Amino acid sequence: MQKALALAAKGRGRTSPNPMAGAVIVKGNKIIAADYHRRAGAPHAEVLALKKAGAKAKGATLYINLEPCCHRKKKTPPCTKSIIKSGLKKIVIAMQDPNPQVNGNGIKELMSAGIEVETGIMQEEAKKLNEAFTKFIIKKEPFVILKIAQSIDGKIATSGGESKWITGEDARRYVHKLRSETDAVLVGIGTIKKDNPSLTCRIKGGRNPYRVVVDSSLQIPLDAKVLRHKDNKTIIAAIPNSEFRNPKLQKDYHKKINKLKNLGVQVLIVKDKNGKVDLNALMKKLGELNITSLMIEGGSSINASAISSRIVDKIVVFIAPQIIGGADAVSSIGGKSPRLLKNALRIKNLQIKKIGEDYLLEGYL
Repeated sequence: MQKALALAAKGRGRTSPNPMAGAVIVKGNKIIAADYHRRAGAPHAEVLALKKAGAKAKGATLYINLEPCCHRKKKTPPCTKSIIKSGLKKIVIAMQDPNPQVNGNGIKELMSAGIEVETGIMQEEAKKLNEAFTKFIIKKEPFVILKIAQSIDGKIATSGGESKWITGEDARRYVHKLRSETDAVLVGIGTIKKDNPSLTCRIKGGRNPYRVVVDSSLQIPLDAKVLRHKDNKTIIAAIPNSEFRNPKLQKDYHKKINKLKNLGVQVLIVKDKNGKVDLNALMKKLGELNITSLMIEGGSSINASAISSRIVDKIVVFIAPQIIGGADAVSSIGGKSPRLLKNALRIKNLQIKKIGEDYLLEGYL
């Protein structure tokens, strides 16, 4: 099962909106075939492994990190049919598929065909591997990671706005790896105006994510770097122009939308919340675009909005061993503080590891 999970992880950032899956076929205490799912629309892991095994699969055991699919509402045929046809004797499954169209039905079909099924082996590891898929397939919203790079005293910029670079090169390289593995990155308009980032993945073999800019009143400059990409993967989230009572402002707003569309940018009009983009409504719209995972790489304001909107699932914090100090320096999370400590958010399942000279803290909200 460890090998199946390791194989599945090779598809990280490539299989969306499908889950990651790896399959290992064992016969006589010997691995005779193994493979993994590479991308949506391509053959599934168990089908690829069965093809490699051929006639040797008869009487063998299949190890797989996710319950085999049994429905036809997808580009590939149900894997349960191929498994039954192969003559496999036993299947060991790490976790049940949370997809309502599967959700135990694949296991029932295999057992009805006389195949022995064992479940729950390395289940927690399997759940963590496909945590984004699980949330998306149940809620139809992306799994949201809040990424912060800060000093040891919680600052992301000096009083003069300098922020490059608080963390070291190793940490920055790790962030680009995360970008490659995530469907989309999100920033606020403040980050665009201050840093003018490209929001690309700059590692060898990496994949550029969708770039989502929260820009309620369409302030984005038309020469911003994030608008220069020709891959149709830049999304601007704004509020309805009916919020602008002045007819001229409404007309200018409509013109700006058309200019952005001519640049290959998708403009999502999202309902407003206190004059700003409603982040919960935006997550639903991104889910409709099959964006299963999203990493927020914004500033103090967007970080606070994301947390107060309760859209964040996981927090990833890089901490540099330096003190910036000063009440006028920019804190990693803005907004208002709760009056009582009991209302502070607790981080669950916190893990810590060293990345170069910095420390990485990962946990769940």
